[in-house]
Amino acid sequence: MTSMGLTVVGAAGRMGRTLIQAIHEVDGVHLSAAVERPDSADLGRDGGELAGVGHLGIAITDDPLTAFAASDGVIDFTGPQATLSFAEIAAQARIVHVVGTTGMTAEQDDALKAAARHAVVIKSGNMSLGVNLLAELVKQAAKALQTDFDIEVLEMHHRHKVDAPSGTALLLGDAAAEGRGIDLAENSVRVRDGITGARDDGTIGFATLRGGSVIGEHSVIFAGEGERIELTHKSQDRSLFARGAVKAALWGFHKKPGFYSMKDVLGL
Repeated sequence: MTSMGLTVVGAAGRMGRTLIQAIHEVDGVHLSAAVERPDSADLGRDGGELAGVGHLGIAITDDPLTAFAASDGVIDFTGPQATLSFAEIAAQARIVHVVGTTGMTAEQDDALKAAARHAVVIKSGNMSLGVNLLAELVKQAAKALQTDFDIEVLEMHHRHKVDAPSGTALLLGDAAAEGRGIDLAENSVRVRDGITGARDDGTIGFATLRGGSVIGEHSVIFAGEGERIELTHKSQDRSLFARGAVKAALWGFHKKPGFYSMKDVLGL
């Protein structure tokens, strides 16, 4: 079996280092390149040594064009603008682009879908098996309960996270909206402050907590008259997202160009 060569972008960050570790541990893949910003202090360092897995002979570079050309896929947990730039290069190189970047707008997602005409793009607000299974359960519960129960999505992350609600919270909100047959953008409540009045029927609320080193905790609360159902997922190790992303890359290897999600990867 041919080993799949993967580029990690944002390689010197916490998630980048975790991705390099996962690639080193998973059969069928190897690190082919590691990319960072032109102003990164880690340029030239060995990616394996930086990630704590030993010398791999892969120096961190600021040249994604060359890196992608020598790779079969790229794993990307960077930021929206960087991801769009990488998507253009990945489409030119016709390689798999696994996107775990959150905080992207609908217009930015449309740009990714345009790139997917020429490359395999796999995007998810969360790469873990547990979260994607949770999303399916949320969809089923929302379909069964409809507006007899109010839906609230509660999430907490570490103090350094820059976007809110989290991509996972939005993934779960989308699942609830799909179960109800409604559009999330038209029925979500992101902020409550001051005299807000009574809760509108059928809306899906979001609450965001930030602090400490929490990797990620998400709950979807179905609140009815006299009873409450809570579906919860707690991430205890960042490596679960990395392993999911590597699994997604392997799944996308030799697939036809298109825009996919972890639900496709997991067959949910």
